[in-house]
Amino acid sequence: MTASLAGKIILVVGASSGIGADTARVLAADGATLMLVARRTEPLAAVAAELAEAGHQVAYRTGDVSRAADVAGFVEATVARFGKLDGAVNNAAMPQSGRLDEVPEEDFDRIMAVNVKGTWLCLREQVRVMRSGGSIVTLSSIGGLRGSSGMGAYQASKHAVIGLTRTAAHDFGPLGIRVNAIAPGPTESPMLDHTRRAIPGGVEARIAATPLRKAGTGAEVGAVASFLLSDRASHLSGVVLPVDGGFLA
Repeated sequence: MTASLAGKIILVVGASSGIGADTARVLAADGATLMLVARRTEPLAAVAAELAEAGHQVAYRTGDVSRAADVAGFVEATVARFGKLDGAVNNAAMPQSGRLDEVPEEDFDRIMAVNVKGTWLCLREQVRVMRSGGSIVTLSSIGGLRGSSGMGAYQASKHAVIGLTRTAAHDFGPLGIRVNAIAPGPTESPMLDHTRRAIPGGVEARIAATPLRKAGTGAEVGAVASFLLSDRASHLSGVVLPVDGGFLA
């Protein structure tokens, strides 16, 4: 199913690589005008240049989602550049590995600052400029729907993203703003490569337990994000959609 996003201004946060970059490619192909955001300038600029060279309307801005001023800045920059904000994909996140008793306090704090506080800051600033309605997609994980050993801080943060998403659906639904979450399973990306190195055999075991017997792709996640951002999903809000090859079935 191809969702038309023609005429829509979409902000993609965490767009420099992996799921975020692949999602940006899908949204651009579906007609969206994009503002791309990430912390690292060089890879972010490369993604923006790739899309611009393909004829898509795109701009980019660097920022750290854990910093309120940065988030306000890139949301305001989107409206200043394109005149409005119709939708957003909040994808910025940090990985983590190690048992809960082994996670350094500073690592735990940074994961929560980026994955949880960052999502909240993005939601807060985005709804302030979407008062005539819109659609926001957050990125959780199947780790936000169940537990497993070795990624406790990350999984706690992704459980929190689901809580924020469901609450936001209630808070902002009366404003015509839909808020939904995607919960990817193992998806080929730099983050999955990190997990492969940190937990030897863990990714392969999870793929073996997946009915489709494969990892997903960022484009597959992006296709679901595109649908949720489109008018075809006009009565969906507060849902968490696993994109996991059937792992949670």
